[in-house]
Amino acid sequence: MQNPNSDSAAAGLLAGIGAFLIWGFAPLYFNLLDGISAPEILSHRSVWSFILALILLAMIGKLPDLRATLCSRQKMLTLLLSTVLIGSNWLVFIWSITNQHLLDASLGYYINPLISVLLGVVVLGERLRPMQWIAVALAALGIAYELWQFGKLPLIALFLAVTFGFYGLVRKQAPVDSLTGLAVETLYMLPVALGFLFWTTSPTSNLFNNSWDLNTLLVLAGPITLTPLLLFNIAARRLNLSTIGFLQYLGPTLMFLLATLYYREPFDTGKLVTFALVWIALAFYSADALGQRRKRRALRKKAI
Repeated sequence: MQNPNSDSAAAGLLAGIGAFLIWGFAPLYFNLLDGISAPEILSHRSVWSFILALILLAMIGKLPDLRATLCSRQKMLTLLLSTVLIGSNWLVFIWSITNQHLLDASLGYYINPLISVLLGVVVLGERLRPMQWIAVALAALGIAYELWQFGKLPLIALFLAVTFGFYGLVRKQAPVDSLTGLAVETLYMLPVALGFLFWTTSPTSNLFNNSWDLNTLLVLAGPITLTPLLLFNIAARRLNLSTIGFLQYLGPTLMFLLATLYYREPFDTGKLVTFALVWIALAFYSADALGQRRKRRALRKKAI
């Protein structure tokens, strides 16, 4: 007889891999919208994500949760801040892909776990373990090297890492599930998105003027936004955090491979040193996470 826990973990692993595969290959989709500006793509992403989120909430009977959230002043204020963070993150991410800066986006999502660790120290008063300090220092060294080598900070990578790190921190303060939270965030974006699509002079903003295949691509922005999020939530409920932590490297790794092998973005020695230092930092970070997991398991065994 099969162990139901192992089935649950297997389903969680498949869901997690699916989520990060979609996130990793997302640049292929956004590059199909070549010639459409990042604000216009973001507007369509907001509109169609909101509509799809409403449909899914209705299908699973969670519209009352959405109404309760809309009536909570504290949750709505928190989600307003998270909307600004995720909206600006999406905008810069889309811009980086459509303007041949996918390597910078990849670097940003590699740095993100270390930014989250730092935010835990600065905002939540957490203490870093020695291996975590080494990881953060190595990542900082990689960023400093790029500043020294090129005379500028990797602003796109830092912006993506910091905004997504703060987004995760803010969402922890709003106890709503991901789908409901995303519905509220895209609801906040809706007036801006519709206003932009109405007032912009872009010929593609009017769906009636577009070909059916372009409109299909624009509408797909909703599923491409929501599907990996829902898969990630399935994985998060069934897998431990350290496994999720390792899976999260799949997305930026795929972006890195796409940038260097498919889109042929320049990857010189300076970039290699920065990436290498961040990769070594993540190795220390992962080793620390594994060590802590083993310690917790040992303590649980002793307690039994």
